[in-house]
Amino acid sequence: MLVLAGLFLLINYGALTLLRPDAWWSHGLIGLAWVIAAVGGHITLNRTLPDRDFLIFPLVMFMSGWGLVIIDRLAPRFADRQAIWLVLSVGAMLAVAVYPNVLRWLRNYRYLWLLTGLTLLVATIILGRNPTGDLNAPQLWLGVGDLNFQPAELLKVILVVFLASYLAEQYPALRAEGLAADGRSLPTSPRVFGPILLMWTLCIVVLVWQRDLGTAAIFFIVFSLLLYVASGYTFVLIGGLILLIIAGVVAYSLFDVVSLRVDIWINPWPEADGRAFQIVQSLQAFAAGGVFGQGIGQGSPTFIPVVHSDFVFAAIAEEYGLLGIIAALCSIGGLLLRGLRIAVLNQSQPFLGMLATGLSLLIGVQSLLIMGGVLRLVPLTGVTLPYFSYGGSSLLMSFVIAGLLLRLSAAES
Repeated sequence: MLVLAGLFLLINYGALTLLRPDAWWSHGLIGLAWVIAAVGGHITLNRTLPDRDFLIFPLVMFMSGWGLVIIDRLAPRFADRQAIWLVLSVGAMLAVAVYPNVLRWLRNYRYLWLLTGLTLLVATIILGRNPTGDLNAPQLWLGVGDLNFQPAELLKVILVVFLASYLAEQYPALRAEGLAADGRSLPTSPRVFGPILLMWTLCIVVLVWQRDLGTAAIFFIVFSLLLYVASGYTFVLIGGLILLIIAGVVAYSLFDVVSLRVDIWINPWPEADGRAFQIVQSLQAFAAGGVFGQGIGQGSPTFIPVVHSDFVFAAIAEEYGLLGIIAALCSIGGLLLRGLRIAVLNQSQPFLGMLATGLSLLIGVQSLLIMGGVLRLVPLTGVTLPYFSYGGSSLLMSFVIAGLLLRLSAAES
Protein backbone atom coordinates (compact mmCIF):
# COMPACT_ATOMS: atom_id res chain seq x y z
CA MET A 1 0.00 0.00 0.00
CA LEU A 2 2.89 2.37 0.66
CA VAL A 3 4.28 1.58 -2.78
CA LEU A 4 0.91 2.32 -4.38
CA ALA A 5 0.72 5.60 -2.45
CA GLY A 6 4.23 6.45 -3.65
CA LEU A 7 3.28 5.73 -7.27
CA PHE A 8 0.23 7.98 -6.89
CA LEU A 9 2.48 10.82 -5.68
CA LEU A 10 5.00 10.19 -8.47
CA ILE A 11 2.34 10.42 -11.19
CA ASN A 12 0.81 13.58 -9.72
CA TYR A 13 4.14 15.29 -9.22
CA GLY A 14 5.06 14.34 -12.77
CA ALA A 15 1.94 16.12 -13.98
CA LEU A 16 2.72 19.17 -11.84
CA THR A 17 6.27 19.26 -13.18
CA LEU A 18 4.92 19.40 -16.74
CA LEU A 19 2.89 22.44 -15.70
CA ARG A 20 5.74 24.10 -13.77
CA PRO A 21 9.04 22.77 -15.20
CA ASP A 22 11.09 25.31 -13.26
CA ALA A 23 9.86 23.82 -9.93
CA TRP A 24 11.06 20.25 -10.58
CA TRP A 25 13.68 20.44 -7.84
CA SER A 26 11.07 21.59 -5.29
CA HIS A 27 8.78 18.72 -6.26
CA GLY A 28 11.69 16.33 -5.94
CA LEU A 29 12.59 17.52 -2.44
CA ILE A 30 8.99 17.31 -1.23
CA GLY A 31 8.62 13.83 -2.72
CA LEU A 32 11.91 12.79 -1.10
CA ALA A 33 10.66 14.02 2.30
CA TRP A 34 7.55 11.86 1.92
CA VAL A 35 9.63 8.81 0.91
CA ILE A 36 11.98 9.24 3.89
CA ALA A 37 9.02 9.52 6.26
CA ALA A 38 7.24 6.51 4.71
CA VAL A 39 10.26 4.20 4.58
CA GLY A 40 11.58 5.25 7.98
CA GLY A 41 8.18 4.84 9.58
CA HIS A 42 7.59 1.43 7.97
CA ILE A 43 10.96 0.03 9.05
CA THR A 44 10.62 1.38 12.60
CA LEU A 45 7.10 0.02 13.03
CA ASN A 46 8.08 -3.38 11.66
CA ARG A 47 10.85 -3.65 14.24
CA THR A 48 8.98 -2.30 17.25
CA LEU A 49 5.28 -3.08 16.60
CA PRO A 50 5.08 -6.20 14.43
CA ASP A 51 1.56 -6.95 15.74
CA ARG A 52 0.09 -3.55 14.85
CA ASP A 53 -2.81 -2.85 12.52
CA PHE A 54 -1.07 -2.81 9.14
CA LEU A 55 -3.57 -0.53 7.40
CA ILE A 56 -3.33 2.56 9.60
CA PHE A 57 0.14 3.80 8.60
CA PRO A 58 -0.32 3.35 4.82
CA LEU A 59 -3.69 5.12 5.00
CA VAL A 60 -2.38 8.19 6.83
CA MET A 61 0.71 8.37 4.60
CA PHE A 62 -1.46 8.17 1.48
CA MET A 63 -3.75 10.94 2.68
CA SER A 64 -0.92 13.19 3.86
CA GLY A 65 1.00 12.60 0.61
CA TRP A 66 -2.08 13.47 -1.42
CA GLY A 67 -2.44 16.55 0.74
CA LEU A 68 1.16 17.54 -0.08
CA VAL A 69 0.40 17.32 -3.80
CA ILE A 70 -2.73 19.44 -3.46
CA ILE A 71 -1.01 22.08 -1.32
CA ASP A 72 1.88 22.24 -3.80
CA ARG A 73 -0.67 22.74 -6.57
CA LEU A 74 -2.77 25.36 -4.75
CA ALA A 75 -0.22 27.27 -2.64
CA PRO A 76 3.34 26.27 -3.61
CA ARG A 77 4.95 28.57 -1.04
CA PHE A 78 3.38 26.51 1.76
CA ALA A 79 4.33 23.08 0.37
CA ASP A 80 7.91 23.03 1.70
CA ARG A 81 6.70 23.97 5.15
CA GLN A 82 4.05 21.24 5.07
CA ALA A 83 6.70 18.67 4.03
CA ILE A 84 8.80 19.61 7.07
CA TRP A 85 5.76 19.28 9.29
CA LEU A 86 5.08 15.86 7.76
CA VAL A 87 8.53 14.56 8.70
CA LEU A 88 8.15 15.96 12.23
CA SER A 89 4.64 14.49 12.49
CA VAL A 90 5.77 11.01 11.49
CA GLY A 91 8.54 11.29 14.09
CA ALA A 92 5.96 12.22 16.74
CA MET A 93 3.73 9.33 15.65
CA LEU A 94 6.62 6.87 16.02
CA ALA A 95 7.55 8.27 19.43
CA VAL A 96 3.99 7.73 20.64
CA ALA A 97 3.58 4.32 18.99
CA VAL A 98 6.82 2.69 20.13
CA TYR A 99 6.87 4.01 23.72
CA PRO A 100 5.67 0.96 25.69
CA ASN A 101 4.11 2.77 28.67
CA VAL A 102 2.40 5.61 26.82
CA LEU A 103 -1.14 4.32 27.49
CA ARG A 104 -0.50 3.82 31.20
CA TRP A 105 1.14 7.24 31.35
CA LEU A 106 -1.86 8.89 29.72
CA ARG A 107 -4.32 7.21 32.07
CA ASN A 108 -2.44 7.73 35.34
CA TYR A 109 -1.82 11.43 34.75
CA ARG A 110 -5.20 12.35 33.30
CA TYR A 111 -5.76 15.32 35.64
CA LEU A 112 -2.35 16.71 34.78
CA TRP A 113 -3.25 16.46 31.09
CA LEU A 114 -6.58 18.16 31.73
CA LEU A 115 -4.86 20.96 33.63
CA THR A 116 -2.39 21.35 30.76
CA GLY A 117 -5.22 21.56 28.24
CA LEU A 118 -7.15 24.14 30.23
CA THR A 119 -3.98 26.17 30.74
CA LEU A 120 -3.45 26.20 26.98
CA LEU A 121 -7.05 27.30 26.50
CA VAL A 122 -6.65 30.18 28.94
CA ALA A 123 -3.31 31.14 27.36
CA THR A 124 -4.95 31.23 23.94
CA ILE A 125 -7.78 33.41 25.23
CA ILE A 126 -5.29 35.89 26.73
CA LEU A 127 -2.32 35.71 24.33
CA GLY A 128 -3.92 34.31 21.16
CA ARG A 129 -2.99 35.64 17.76
CA ASN A 130 -3.97 35.14 14.14
CA PRO A 131 -1.19 34.46 11.57
CA THR A 132 -2.88 36.80 9.10
CA GLY A 133 -2.61 39.70 11.53
CA ASP A 134 -6.37 40.35 11.29
CA LEU A 135 -7.47 41.50 14.74
CA ASN A 136 -11.14 40.95 13.85
CA ALA A 137 -10.57 37.27 13.02
CA PRO A 138 -10.56 34.59 15.75
CA GLN A 139 -7.24 34.62 17.64
CA LEU A 140 -6.71 30.86 17.89
CA TRP A 141 -2.92 30.52 17.68
CA LEU A 142 0.01 30.83 20.05
CA GLY A 143 3.41 31.51 18.59
CA VAL A 144 6.76 33.22 18.47
CA GLY A 145 7.79 35.04 15.31
CA ASP A 146 6.66 33.09 12.26
CA LEU A 147 6.16 29.85 14.21
CA ASN A 148 2.52 29.34 15.19
CA PHE A 149 0.70 26.48 16.91
CA GLN A 150 -3.03 26.03 17.39
CA PRO A 151 -3.54 24.72 20.96
CA ALA A 152 -7.09 23.60 20.17
CA GLU A 153 -5.65 20.71 18.14
CA LEU A 154 -3.75 19.42 21.19
CA LEU A 155 -6.70 20.16 23.47
CA LYS A 156 -8.94 17.86 21.39
CA VAL A 157 -6.65 14.89 22.02
CA ILE A 158 -6.14 15.78 25.69
CA LEU A 159 -9.89 15.92 26.29
CA VAL A 160 -10.44 12.57 24.58
CA VAL A 161 -7.73 11.01 26.78
CA PHE A 162 -9.26 12.51 29.93
CA LEU A 163 -12.82 11.52 29.02
CA ALA A 164 -11.76 8.00 28.08
CA SER A 165 -10.04 7.61 31.45
CA TYR A 166 -12.97 9.07 33.38
CA LEU A 167 -15.62 7.04 31.54
CA ALA A 168 -13.54 3.86 31.87
CA GLU A 169 -13.47 4.36 35.64
CA GLN A 170 -17.24 4.93 35.72
CA TYR A 171 -17.98 2.31 33.07
CA PRO A 172 -19.44 -0.47 35.28
CA ALA A 173 -21.84 1.91 37.03
CA LEU A 174 -22.78 3.74 33.83
CA ARG A 175 -23.44 0.54 31.93
CA ALA A 176 -25.47 -0.95 34.77
CA GLU A 177 -27.66 2.16 34.98
CA GLY A 178 -28.11 2.28 31.22
CA LEU A 179 -29.08 -1.39 31.00
CA ALA A 180 -31.44 -1.14 33.97
CA ALA A 181 -33.20 1.81 32.39
CA ASP A 182 -33.11 0.17 28.95
CA GLY A 183 -31.38 3.35 27.74
CA ARG A 184 -34.71 5.15 27.39
CA SER A 185 -35.58 6.85 30.66
CA LEU A 186 -33.98 10.08 31.83
CA PRO A 187 -30.69 9.55 33.68
CA THR A 188 -30.75 10.66 37.32
CA SER A 189 -27.16 9.89 38.23
CA PRO A 190 -24.67 12.80 38.30
CA ARG A 191 -22.28 10.39 36.55
CA VAL A 192 -24.31 10.99 33.39
CA PHE A 193 -25.72 14.53 33.42
CA GLY A 194 -22.81 16.06 35.37
CA PRO A 195 -20.17 15.50 32.65
CA ILE A 196 -22.65 16.64 29.97
CA LEU A 197 -23.15 20.00 31.68
CA LEU A 198 -19.42 20.34 32.36
CA MET A 199 -18.50 19.75 28.73
CA TRP A 200 -21.30 22.02 27.51
CA THR A 201 -19.93 24.77 29.77
CA LEU A 202 -16.43 24.27 28.35
CA CYS A 203 -17.79 24.50 24.81
CA ILE A 204 -19.63 27.72 25.68
CA VAL A 205 -16.35 29.15 26.98
CA VAL A 206 -14.65 28.23 23.70
CA LEU A 207 -17.50 29.85 21.74
CA VAL A 208 -17.65 33.02 23.81
CA TRP A 209 -13.96 33.73 24.17
CA GLN A 210 -12.58 32.34 20.93
CA ARG A 211 -15.57 32.40 18.58
CA ASP A 212 -14.46 28.95 17.46
CA LEU A 213 -17.64 27.19 16.38
CA GLY A 214 -15.80 24.21 14.87
CA THR A 215 -13.73 23.27 17.91
CA ALA A 216 -16.67 23.67 20.28
CA ALA A 217 -18.88 21.48 18.07
CA ILE A 218 -16.20 18.76 17.81
CA PHE A 219 -15.67 18.75 21.58
CA PHE A 220 -19.32 18.33 22.37
CA ILE A 221 -20.27 15.87 19.62
CA VAL A 222 -17.35 13.52 20.35
CA PHE A 223 -18.01 13.66 24.07
CA SER A 224 -21.74 12.99 23.67
CA LEU A 225 -20.99 9.97 21.47
CA LEU A 226 -18.42 8.68 23.96
CA LEU A 227 -20.84 9.03 26.85
CA TYR A 228 -23.52 7.25 24.84
CA VAL A 229 -21.14 4.37 24.10
CA ALA A 230 -20.27 4.11 27.80
CA SER A 231 -23.80 4.37 29.20
CA GLY A 232 -26.19 3.27 26.46
CA TYR A 233 -28.55 6.16 27.30
CA THR A 234 -30.37 7.36 24.17
CA PHE A 235 -31.21 10.51 26.11
CA VAL A 236 -27.52 11.45 25.99
CA LEU A 237 -27.73 11.89 22.22
CA ILE A 238 -31.06 13.73 22.34
CA GLY A 239 -30.03 15.97 25.23
CA GLY A 240 -26.65 16.63 23.65
CA LEU A 241 -28.28 17.69 20.39
CA ILE A 242 -30.64 20.07 22.25
CA LEU A 243 -27.75 21.66 24.16
CA LEU A 244 -25.72 21.99 20.95
CA ILE A 245 -28.63 23.78 19.25
CA ILE A 246 -29.03 26.11 22.24
CA ALA A 247 -25.32 26.95 22.12
CA GLY A 248 -25.58 27.59 18.39
CA VAL A 249 -28.54 29.93 18.82
CA VAL A 250 -26.71 31.88 21.52
CA ALA A 251 -23.58 32.11 19.37
CA TYR A 252 -25.65 33.23 16.37
CA SER A 253 -27.10 36.06 18.44
CA LEU A 254 -23.79 37.21 19.92
CA PHE A 255 -21.07 36.72 17.32
CA ASP A 256 -20.89 38.07 13.78
CA VAL A 257 -18.62 35.26 12.53
CA VAL A 258 -21.16 32.62 13.61
CA SER A 259 -24.18 34.50 12.24
CA LEU A 260 -22.33 34.98 8.94
CA ARG A 261 -21.68 31.28 8.58
CA VAL A 262 -25.28 30.39 9.38
CA ASP A 263 -26.69 33.04 7.01
CA ILE A 264 -24.60 31.93 4.03
CA TRP A 265 -25.43 28.31 4.82
CA ILE A 266 -29.17 29.01 4.68
CA ASN A 267 -29.06 31.07 1.46
CA PRO A 268 -25.69 32.06 -0.06
CA TRP A 269 -26.96 33.11 -3.51
CA PRO A 270 -27.98 36.74 -2.85
CA GLU A 271 -24.42 37.44 -1.70
CA ALA A 272 -22.57 35.18 -4.12
CA ASP A 273 -20.06 37.93 -4.94
CA GLY A 274 -19.77 39.15 -1.37
CA ARG A 275 -19.93 37.42 2.00
CA ALA A 276 -20.90 34.06 0.46
CA PHE A 277 -18.23 34.14 -2.26
CA GLN A 278 -16.20 31.34 -0.67
CA ILE A 279 -19.01 28.80 -0.31
CA VAL A 280 -20.47 29.60 -3.75
CA GLN A 281 -17.09 29.07 -5.40
CA SER A 282 -16.81 25.79 -3.50
CA LEU A 283 -20.14 24.57 -4.88
CA GLN A 284 -19.07 25.57 -8.38
CA ALA A 285 -15.85 23.59 -7.91
CA PHE A 286 -17.87 20.47 -7.10
CA ALA A 287 -20.03 21.05 -10.18
CA ALA A 288 -17.00 21.59 -12.43
CA GLY A 289 -15.30 18.40 -11.32
CA GLY A 290 -17.89 16.00 -12.67
CA VAL A 291 -17.12 12.30 -12.38
CA PHE A 292 -13.48 12.20 -13.50
CA GLY A 293 -12.35 15.71 -12.57
CA GLN A 294 -10.49 18.38 -14.53
CA GLY A 295 -7.11 16.83 -13.80
CA ILE A 296 -4.34 18.00 -11.48
CA GLY A 297 -3.49 21.60 -12.31
CA GLN A 298 -6.27 21.87 -14.90
CA GLY A 299 -9.09 23.27 -12.79
CA SER A 300 -9.58 26.65 -11.11
CA PRO A 301 -9.94 25.86 -7.40
CA THR A 302 -7.68 28.79 -6.51
CA PHE A 303 -10.68 31.10 -6.97
CA ILE A 304 -11.78 29.80 -3.55
CA PRO A 305 -10.21 31.85 -0.73
CA VAL A 306 -8.06 29.78 1.69
CA VAL A 307 -8.63 26.74 -0.50
CA HIS A 308 -5.44 24.98 0.68
CA SER A 309 -6.73 24.88 4.25
CA ASP A 310 -10.46 24.98 4.92
CA PHE A 311 -11.63 24.11 1.37
CA VAL A 312 -9.14 21.48 0.24
CA PHE A 313 -12.03 19.00 -0.21
CA ALA A 314 -13.51 21.30 -2.87
CA ALA A 315 -10.16 21.32 -4.69
CA ILE A 316 -10.16 17.52 -4.67
CA ALA A 317 -13.68 17.55 -6.12
CA GLU A 318 -12.77 19.87 -8.99
CA GLU A 319 -9.49 18.31 -10.07
CA TYR A 320 -10.13 14.63 -9.18
CA GLY A 321 -13.90 14.55 -9.58
CA LEU A 322 -16.38 12.20 -7.96
CA LEU A 323 -13.80 9.39 -8.11
CA GLY A 324 -11.40 11.52 -6.06
CA ILE A 325 -14.10 12.31 -3.53
CA ILE A 326 -14.89 8.61 -3.17
CA ALA A 327 -11.19 7.80 -2.72
CA ALA A 328 -10.84 10.47 -0.01
CA LEU A 329 -14.00 9.29 1.75
CA CYS A 330 -12.87 5.66 1.63
CA SER A 331 -9.48 6.60 3.07
CA ILE A 332 -10.96 8.54 5.98
CA GLY A 333 -13.69 5.94 6.47
CA GLY A 334 -11.12 3.15 6.38
CA LEU A 335 -9.12 4.80 9.16
CA LEU A 336 -12.31 5.32 11.18
CA LEU A 337 -13.34 1.68 10.79
CA ARG A 338 -9.89 0.38 11.73
CA GLY A 339 -9.99 2.54 14.85
CA LEU A 340 -13.45 1.30 15.83
CA ARG A 341 -12.31 -2.28 15.19
CA ILE A 342 -9.46 -1.72 17.63
CA ALA A 343 -12.02 -0.40 20.14
CA VAL A 344 -14.17 -3.52 19.78
CA LEU A 345 -11.19 -5.82 20.25
CA ASN A 346 -10.26 -3.87 23.40
CA GLN A 347 -13.74 -3.75 24.94
CA SER A 348 -12.63 -5.98 27.83
CA GLN A 349 -10.34 -3.08 28.88
CA PRO A 350 -12.64 -0.04 29.10
CA PHE A 351 -9.93 2.63 28.97
CA LEU A 352 -8.32 1.20 25.84
CA GLY A 353 -11.68 0.67 24.17
CA MET A 354 -12.96 4.15 25.03
CA LEU A 355 -9.69 5.78 23.95
CA ALA A 356 -9.73 4.04 20.56
CA THR A 357 -13.39 5.01 20.13
CA GLY A 358 -12.76 8.65 21.05
CA LEU A 359 -9.72 9.06 18.80
CA SER A 360 -11.53 7.47 15.86
CA LEU A 361 -14.60 9.64 16.39
CA LEU A 362 -12.38 12.71 16.61
CA ILE A 363 -11.08 12.10 13.07
CA GLY A 364 -14.51 11.10 11.77
CA VAL A 365 -16.50 13.99 13.26
CA GLN A 366 -13.95 16.63 12.22
CA SER A 367 -13.88 15.24 8.68
CA LEU A 368 -17.67 15.17 8.41
CA LEU A 369 -18.00 18.73 9.72
CA ILE A 370 -15.61 20.25 7.19
CA MET A 371 -16.78 18.10 4.26
CA GLY A 372 -20.40 18.94 5.08
CA GLY A 373 -19.46 22.61 5.39
CA VAL A 374 -17.88 22.94 1.95
CA LEU A 375 -20.89 21.12 0.47
CA ARG A 376 -23.33 23.42 2.33
CA LEU A 377 -24.87 20.52 4.21
CA VAL A 378 -23.97 22.11 7.56
CA PRO A 379 -22.69 25.60 8.46
CA LEU A 380 -19.00 26.18 7.91
CA THR A 381 -16.93 25.40 10.98
CA GLY A 382 -13.47 26.49 9.88
CA VAL A 383 -11.76 23.23 10.87
CA THR A 384 -9.23 21.43 8.69
CA LEU A 385 -9.67 18.15 6.85
CA PRO A 386 -7.35 15.75 8.75
CA TYR A 387 -4.19 14.73 6.85
CA PHE A 388 -5.22 16.63 3.69
CA SER A 389 -5.37 20.30 4.67
CA TYR A 390 -2.48 22.67 5.18
CA GLY A 391 -1.67 23.24 8.84
CA GLY A 392 1.28 22.08 10.89
CA SER A 393 -0.47 21.70 14.26
CA SER A 394 -3.40 19.85 12.68
CA LEU A 395 -1.09 17.45 10.82
CA LEU A 396 1.03 16.87 13.92
CA MET A 397 -1.90 15.96 16.16
CA SER A 398 -3.51 13.84 13.43
CA PHE A 399 -0.35 11.73 13.32
CA VAL A 400 -0.24 11.56 17.12
CA ILE A 401 -3.76 10.10 16.93
CA ALA A 402 -2.50 7.56 14.37
CA GLY A 403 0.39 6.70 16.71
CA LEU A 404 -1.97 6.09 19.61
CA LEU A 405 -4.17 3.86 17.44
CA LEU A 406 -1.11 1.90 16.39
CA ARG A 407 -0.12 1.40 20.01
CA LEU A 408 -3.69 0.40 20.90
CA SER A 409 -3.80 -2.08 18.01
CA ALA A 410 -0.63 -3.75 19.34
CA ALA A 411 -2.07 -3.75 22.87
CA GLU A 412 -5.16 -5.71 21.79
CA SER A 413 -3.05 -8.40 20.16
